[in-house]
Amino acid sequence: MLSAIMNRRSIRNYKNLQVPKHMIEEILQSGILAPSSKNRQPWRFLVVTGNAKDEALAVMKKGISREKEHPLLPESAQYLSGSENTLRIMEKAPVIIFIVNSIGIDIHSSLKPEERIYEICNAQSIGAAIENMILTATELGLGSLWICDTYFAYKELCDYLKADGELLAALALGYADETPPSRPRKSMDDVVEWRN
Repeated sequence: MLSAIMNRRSIRNYKNLQVPKHMIEEILQSGILAPSSKNRQPWRFLVVTGNAKDEALAVMKKGISREKEHPLLPESAQYLSGSENTLRIMEKAPVIIFIVNSIGIDIHSSLKPEERIYEICNAQSIGAAIENMILTATELGLGSLWICDTYFAYKELCDYLKADGELLAALALGYADETPPSRPRKSMDDVVEWRN
């Protein structure tokens, strides 16, 4: 597993090759096996390929266009061009997995402190599931990209996917058509504090 951690890269170019279903299932199973807060297992995975992927991405494109006129995230407008680039990356990947917090609270809701804690715990749990999936993809020789730009088309994608819960992220999968170098990481001295 350490080699998968060291070799994992965020892949933005994919070969025009289909991913066998058994590999997708193995990746999904690794997500299902992730630890979760209070064993709530708050995840739901919606796998789109082929025409279903094209339809979902067309919906995302409409959402990004709407975001320019009527933003859900007005203070993030500087990242809209990045979301358009992400959409182009998603178009190249043969598989997109939308990840939903199946017990999530609507993002427009005001949260009581306890509800906010539950949402934080659910996000941590789903993050563990996504990381398991990414590392499994790496071990299987696939590339992946963890995507959060779906929030720029949040309403449109939630309506289209008809998923019970709140859309949290997406994961692009496919055979990598690039070998990006590793990106710099902070050192232990930068991020670890030892207390005795």
